[in-house]
Amino acid sequence: MARVPPGRPAHRSGPAALEPAVDSGCAGLIPRECVAGGRLSGADPEAGVTVDRANSGWIDRGDLVAALDRASAKRVTVISAPAGSGKTSLLRAWADRPGQPRRLAVLRVPPGQHDTQAFWPALLDAVRQAAGPADDAAGEAGGSEPPVGPPGSDAAAIASQVLAELAGARDGTTLVIDDLHELSSAATAQLTRLLASLPPQVHAVLATRHDLLLRLHRLRLAGELAEIRAPELRFSEPETRALLAAAGIALSEDGVALLRQRTEGWAAGLRLAVLSLAGHPEPERFVAEFSGSDRAVAGYLLAEMLDRQPAAVQDLLLRTCLLDRVHGELADLLTGRPGSHRILLDLEDANAFVLSLDPGRTWFRYHRLLSDFLRLELRRTRPETVPALHRQAAGWFTRHGQGAEAIRHTQAADDWPGAARLLAGHSFSMMLDGQGQTIQALLRAFPPGTDHSELAAVRAMNDLFLGHLDDMAAHLAVAESHAETAPPDRRRRLGVAIAALKVSLARRRGDLTDVTEQVKFLAAPLARESDEDVALGRDLRALALFNLGTAEAWSPEGLADAERHLQEGATLAREIGRPYLQVGCLAQLGFASKIRSFATTQQRCREAITLAERYGWGAEWVIAPALVTLAATLIWTGELDEGERWLQRARQAWQADSGPDVGLLLHQVTGMLQACRGRHHEALAEFAAAERLQSQRAGSHALASQVTGWLLATQARLGRTAEARAAVEALADERAGSGEVSNARAVIALADGDPAAALRAVREVLDGTAPVVGYVTVVEAQVLAGLAHRELGDEPAANQAAERALALAEADRLVLPFAMTGARDLLAALPPHHTGPAALRAGILEVLDGSSAAARDPYPAAPRGPLSPSELRVLRYLPTNLSRPQIAGQLSVAPSTVDSHVRSIYAKLGVRDRSAAVLRARELRLLAVGRT
Repeated sequence: MARVPPGRPAHRSGPAALEPAVDSGCAGLIPRECVAGGRLSGADPEAGVTVDRANSGWIDRGDLVAALDRASAKRVTVISAPAGSGKTSLLRAWADRPGQPRRLAVLRVPPGQHDTQAFWPALLDAVRQAAGPADDAAGEAGGSEPPVGPPGSDAAAIASQVLAELAGARDGTTLVIDDLHELSSAATAQLTRLLASLPPQVHAVLATRHDLLLRLHRLRLAGELAEIRAPELRFSEPETRALLAAAGIALSEDGVALLRQRTEGWAAGLRLAVLSLAGHPEPERFVAEFSGSDRAVAGYLLAEMLDRQPAAVQDLLLRTCLLDRVHGELADLLTGRPGSHRILLDLEDANAFVLSLDPGRTWFRYHRLLSDFLRLELRRTRPETVPALHRQAAGWFTRHGQGAEAIRHTQAADDWPGAARLLAGHSFSMMLDGQGQTIQALLRAFPPGTDHSELAAVRAMNDLFLGHLDDMAAHLAVAESHAETAPPDRRRRLGVAIAALKVSLARRRGDLTDVTEQVKFLAAPLARESDEDVALGRDLRALALFNLGTAEAWSPEGLADAERHLQEGATLAREIGRPYLQVGCLAQLGFASKIRSFATTQQRCREAITLAERYGWGAEWVIAPALVTLAATLIWTGELDEGERWLQRARQAWQADSGPDVGLLLHQVTGMLQACRGRHHEALAEFAAAERLQSQRAGSHALASQVTGWLLATQARLGRTAEARAAVEALADERAGSGEVSNARAVIALADGDPAAALRAVREVLDGTAPVVGYVTVVEAQVLAGLAHRELGDEPAANQAAERALALAEADRLVLPFAMTGARDLLAALPPHHTGPAALRAGILEVLDGSSAAARDPYPAAPRGPLSPSELRVLRYLPTNLSRPQIAGQLSVAPSTVDSHVRSIYAKLGVRDRSAAVLRARELRLLAVGRT
């Protein structure tokens, strides 16, 4: 064999080529590619990842090895990822796995391989080593070096010889070429022909830091090309945990997640962090501060990435590293040269830690650790350029309408007056787009004690998001004083923002009169001097409709117009591209729909929630009205568990908004849930909290009389009748004559043992002379009348009232009025052939009995055996008045079949009769409302 000439790097061939080598970029600290595989012990069951106690620090990435194994069914597999991603380690783990069915012909291309005459003989030698035991032993021993063709040798001829050797192999062979990116482009054409002509029993695996011009599109179209790229090689959180465990490093779950986030799962970054963490006295603090400025990471990136780039590329990376997102045009501005977009595309194609952010590949970002490292390098080598770069970036973002980023860069340039002007100018648009948290963050970035009068309106806006209404009013007063002295070009804009905030403040306070007055200004047409004025005018109209419709929806006197204004506002917001405002209108429309059927209300709420979730706003305060209204409709119809789940979501969204309206509704609906479950003490606390929030509103709440009525009724049910009666007598507003408070008087009378007084109390509700929130109040009055008649011993009148209540409740399948009033016995006493809807009655009784059982024993024992689907179908008929033959008729089965199923149900539930079976099934939640 010919020897390698002096000064030429030797190819590594055979399986030894995949052994770990010291990576110069890590200054001898870690193995090549930083993570390797192996057959390991000490499993992490969640991750499917194992660690080797004898080879500490290495982990086996079984899923990746399996993916590479599956790829062997294709003709060619390309593993393409940045330096330090674990490519060589993956190849080693795959090659070393037990039962490797193929012969491996392995070649690692040395750094800077530009001599194609050296590559092809080395590849031929690797194939020959894989062909026979004698040659394998020689290759493992490392006693010889790959041959080099003589000057002028024909690469095509040697490539043909490689193909002939592969075709003559007795068994399947896998040709592995690692570090292919080091190969000169002159060799790629011949390599493409080789790959396209591989014999059927040969599979090729190519590992590279970036894609080469191999023209493999035909293989891709034919389904003969498999690809493993950077996203697949990134460490998952369980793998990160396993790597730390292998090194004996204990981190909290949050610490593991943060380390994985900081490194973005990059294998080299994780391994470098592990080396630094070993023996560190405060590992959690280290992870919190870990970045690309870490000495080991910086050294790796300098050697393996930055130093390998041409001077123009290095300059671009350094000048744009201050940006969170990089655009080609912006990069041209910062570098003073054209062509930046092409460079960014090439860097992404080269897996150089640059990622495109959009399908058109116009915006890019740098890997977090690379960005940290570049910023460190910029401050170290060119500190004087940093402020100017920030100012240039701010100007570009301002011209392109990206206010938040413009403000951030202006702040970073220490231009605080300029940042204040920008924030004041852009905050109105940011408010309409729901960027409340962004506004808060930008305000916090100003130095302590900063007192820019232009920020007064912005601080008022922040107070609005936080629900600090008194502070908001104070900041608005300061903003109005400043507006009087502001330059003319900013005075009108500032006036518009102040007016918008005033109407929002009035809406949050529940002052419909003030909202109506303020809306007149917002809805007035602006002098349309430019397209910008036209857009502003439409923004203002959409905001006016949102505020007006919302105020009307929560006010007793404005409900009739609320739906129209909110629907118009949602349509306009969609047309002008303000989705946050659209979601706000739809969420409030869901609440305003309480005058509609529950089906309509639920549909509107779910539409609003779906749109909010599409934009990532499913847990923000803007959607809270729809969440809590949906929960309310479910609780009204007895779907208590589902309603409670939506209540929990509403509660989480409300935490960001301390205003009274949504909080009031949330407490009210929670009180409804507790009352329905018979937990009157808990219900009383919720109704009292809702009543307190009502007092914070400037105007009356649409549901004020309902909250007060239920509060008084719950007091009476708890035996506090004197307190409740005194509170009724003290009412001096419109609530005193409402149907809801009349019902509360009836509950107090029943608690005092005066059913005749109870009948007198509900008389005006039943004859329609008392104003009511909705027909649900009339349903409740009928139930109370039935209870009063029953107390008086008038069973026919009691049954008649119960039947009327059921008939009214049937459309929406109401359960709550019967549950809150304790009407179980009233409904159970109805004769078998009563005129009310039997299915609804049975469903209500299921809820009432199930709620009582849940209150007694929230964790009932499981049945002795699972009920079959057929048994469950029969079980659902047991609460009805149907006989067994009638049940058989409903199910189209023989009566004997029903008898058999009933006996089995009794045995499994551990009961002896039908009533006990129904009660036990309700305790186990095997029966649900609405089943027949």
